[in-house]
Amino acid sequence: MADQARTIRIPVHMVEVINKLGRIQRELLQDLGREPTPEELAKEMDITPEKVLEIQQYAREPISLDQTIGDEGDSQLGDFIEDSEAVVAVDAVSFTLLQDQLQSVLETLSEREAGVVRLRFGLTDGQPRTLDEIGQVYGVTRERIRQIESKTMSKLRHPSRSQVLRDYLD
Repeated sequence: MADQARTIRIPVHMVEVINKLGRIQRELLQDLGREPTPEELAKEMDITPEKVLEIQQYAREPISLDQTIGDEGDSQLGDFIEDSEAVVAVDAVSFTLLQDQLQSVLETLSEREAGVVRLRFGLTDGQPRTLDEIGQVYGVTRERIRQIESKTMSKLRHPSRSQVLRDYLD
């Protein structure tokens, strides 16, 4: 029954440890007249101070992201948490422009050179390929693909082609 009342279930053995820590914490509070330190709690429980802090973290009650906050109560806690997966509009536009510029630069290369670069760096499907894999696609050795890649990269480094992409380098 001890592990049923919480939003997130805590195993029974951990509930017992949390309860023991709480009991010792109350006893030390009465004896010392102040909140005990993690070191004092650790000494009483015969564990490390780090373990005490870990147990205290487990004991904390979770709060709802739907909880209203602020004076007007019109905001929720979840409104203030950043979505790290969200795409920033500026980044999305910049990425689209980069793709367009990259496409126009690749169009200045031969079909084979552009294909090797697209496969090698995963520009079409996000999956970079090995020299062997590309060699199988074109029916040549990986050494030949390495030569084509090297020659193509030299071409791409030429100012007439690379200047267009320089703005996208951090």
